[in-house]
Amino acid sequence: MRRFVQALLLVLCGLGLLQVSLFTELYLRYVKEGMRPLLIASGAVLLLLGLASAVLDKRQEKEGEGHGHDHSGLPRVAWLLLLPALSLLCYAPPALGAYTASRQPPKAVAVQSDFDPLPATSPVPMTLSDFTSRVRQDRRQDIKGRGIRMTGFVTPGGPAGSWDLTRVILNCCAADAQSVKVRIHGGPALPANTWVTVTGTWHAAGKLGTGSAAVALDARTVQKVARPVNGYQDALPLP
Repeated sequence: MRRFVQALLLVLCGLGLLQVSLFTELYLRYVKEGMRPLLIASGAVLLLLGLASAVLDKRQEKEGEGHGHDHSGLPRVAWLLLLPALSLLCYAPPALGAYTASRQPPKAVAVQSDFDPLPATSPVPMTLSDFTSRVRQDRRQDIKGRGIRMTGFVTPGGPAGSWDLTRVILNCCAADAQSVKVRIHGGPALPANTWVTVTGTWHAAGKLGTGSAAVALDARTVQKVARPVNGYQDALPLP
């Protein structure tokens, strides 16, 4: 592989990183929001290295330092570097969704012994993680009979027409993504990855406040909503 091709690969990789991190929000499909400055810096470094390599190679050719042979070859597999670079520039891979969530167990929710009283608002806006914790760990059973509102995307495949309201959460990047799920009973059968806000009450199965309680909701309403800009957070539903 000639040196100018190496320089081209560096430039394309740098432009790809800058494209998704500096000019769009696409980087949120792959890493957490706090990684943005590092992505921008990495893209700028790759771009500068590529341009510097091209300039130096051109200068050497003009000065006649070459002796007729190119010893700067790389393995052919290096051409595969073109794929991620062109992908970021032309067609960014989609965000993780129902396909990933359906193939992994739900994220373990941290043990919690103390819960704040639920607000008097009805329905109560809640994250999927908070709902899971209260269903299985809140001995006061504050959630019993209360209207709950949560937002996530649809993961089909539950028994008897049920499906999972899902959020994918990143610790660092897409490689360590984990999902939080709440089984939804009732409501329309919607396509996978449809973002919805669900209102309902706890689906009474098992003993509330213990590990036997079902992390599930009986849906009263299911409303389609737009995907949040940063869909990799277990955030409260928008008003």
